[in-house]
Amino acid sequence: MSLDLSRIRALCFDVDGTLSDTDDQFVDKTVGYLRSLRLFLSEDQLQRSARRFVMWAEAPGNVLLGIPDTLGLDAPLTAMGEWLRRPRPRKDFLLVPGVKEMLDQFKGRYPMSIVSARDEATLLMFLDQYELRPYFDVVVTALTAPHTKPYPDPIFHAAQKMDVNPENCLMIGDTTVDIRAGKAAGAQTVGVLCGFGEEAELRATHADEILETTADLVQLLLH
Repeated sequence: MSLDLSRIRALCFDVDGTLSDTDDQFVDKTVGYLRSLRLFLSEDQLQRSARRFVMWAEAPGNVLLGIPDTLGLDAPLTAMGEWLRRPRPRKDFLLVPGVKEMLDQFKGRYPMSIVSARDEATLLMFLDQYELRPYFDVVVTALTAPHTKPYPDPIFHAAQKMDVNPENCLMIGDTTVDIRAGKAAGAQTVGVLCGFGEEAELRATHADEILETTADLVQLLLH
């Protein structure tokens, strides 16, 4: 891994597991459901099984993303997901610790974008809950580009809107899907361990840097 700081002109952030801790709530709920099934699993096995299930179930998902895109089904599947998750008048999103302070430090130094496979409705609810919209020059959701991650299209779109070359972007995310998308776009990548990604798999996907949490990006880029 070798991050070239001199190349970085713009930042692209994933959301779930990178800026938002919302997935941990889903994991807790899933653990509760698994317990109710009276499965003979240890607490550690319950947690691991729940995390893997939530990672698989995220719509449009971090697994098998290429199949709907290849078949031209990504738009209708994501639209169905948006309908099933119609916004409710609740504010229960969680922010990864230190993220807002990090964004404060980067504001004005780098153009920044959201590059997410989330639907637009829930993504904007998250940004609005923490008043994060002003930090980002562009927000890319599941249906913004012709294909979603792990294809490079969302990063190409974000780079164009930020008026930088894709190779001058830094893609920050917690899964191999984020790293693969960044690499495919020619961008540099940072994997974070505050979400679902595991260090071994992020290294295997050749992330240029791996951090314990997203907020550690400040130390990496500004010190």
